[in-house]
Amino acid sequence: MTSTRGGSARRAILGRPMHTEALTRLRENITSVFLGNGDAVDRVLACLLARGHLLIEDVPGVGKTVLARTLARSIGGTIARIQCTPDLLPSDVTGITVYERATGEFRFQPGPVFHNIVIADEINRATPRTQSALLEAMAEDTVTVDGETHDLPCPFMVVATQNPYEFEGTYFLPENQLDRFLIRVNLGYPAPPDEARVIQRQPARTDLRTLEPVATVDEVIALQEATDAVTLDQSLIDYIIALATATRNHDDVQIGVSPRGSLALAQAAKATALLAGRAYCIPEDIVSNAVPVCAHRVISRSTMHEGDTLTARRLMQQVLETVPSPA
Repeated sequence: MTSTRGGSARRAILGRPMHTEALTRLRENITSVFLGNGDAVDRVLACLLARGHLLIEDVPGVGKTVLARTLARSIGGTIARIQCTPDLLPSDVTGITVYERATGEFRFQPGPVFHNIVIADEINRATPRTQSALLEAMAEDTVTVDGETHDLPCPFMVVATQNPYEFEGTYFLPENQLDRFLIRVNLGYPAPPDEARVIQRQPARTDLRTLEPVATVDEVIALQEATDAVTLDQSLIDYIIALATATRNHDDVQIGVSPRGSLALAQAAKATALLAGRAYCIPEDIVSNAVPVCAHRVISRSTMHEGDTLTARRLMQQVLETVPSPA
C-alpha cells in the first residue's frame, strides 16, 4: 500500500528499537539472496534511508539486477522494472495522455515511474533523451506531462544498473542525470566462498522468486524521518563543505562537487550513522561515503567526460587525503 507525502505515517521515532529491528530484517532479507559484498548491501540501505537514488555499475553477471530486485521485493510497496533499450521512449517511462472517446475527455495514463521502487535495468542502453525523462522525477518527486504535474508515491527510489561505458551499445549518462544519483556503487567479483554458494544455491532462480516483503512502506518512511533527525555537528558540516570546495579548486578537476553533492554526502553520513545504531554522525561516516557519493559528480580535466570512473575516484581519494578531518 502506497503512502502519500505528508500523511499520518510521518513521525519522529529516533532511538526506538524499531529502527534496529526493521534494518536487521531488511539486511537479512537482502543477504539471503544477494550473497557476498556486505558493503554494497549497506550502501543500498543507506541510499534508501537518505531518500536517494542508487546507480549500480559493473560488468555483466555480478548480480546488479539481483541486488536491485531483492531490495525492491523486501519492501511492501509497489515495484516497476524498466528494461532500458535504444528504442525506449520518454513516454514509456513517464506515461502519456490518452483521449477517451466514450467521455470525450483526455486522461493521463501513468507510466512505470509511478511506483515506490523503480528498477531501471541497463539505464545507459537507453538514449540520452529517454534517460532525461527521469530528471524531474528523481529531483522533485513529480512528473510533468502535457503541462500537468503529477506527484509520485512516497517513498520513491530509482535503482538503476548499468554496464561500464566501454561496453558496446552504451551511452554516457548526462552529467545532470548522474548528479541525481545519491550513491554510485560497484559490486566487484564475489569472493570464492560466496561464488561457491551462488553455484550451489542459484538464489536468483530459487530464493528471489519466493522472497517476501519484510518492511512496510510506513516503516521505510519512519526510517527516513529518523535519518533526517540524526545529529550532524557543525564541524562535520564544515568538513563536508571543505571537501566539496577542494574538488572545485583542484588543478585536475574540471567540474567539482555541486551543492547537491554536499547535501547528498550529509544525508548519506546520517544514514550510515543510523545503520550503525547512532543518533549522531562521526567523521568516519563522511569519509566512508565520500567516494561513492561524490566521485561520480567529479569530472577531470584530462578526460572531460563522466565515464572515467577510475580517474574520478582517484581524484576524490586525493581530496580526502589532503583535507584534514575533524578530531
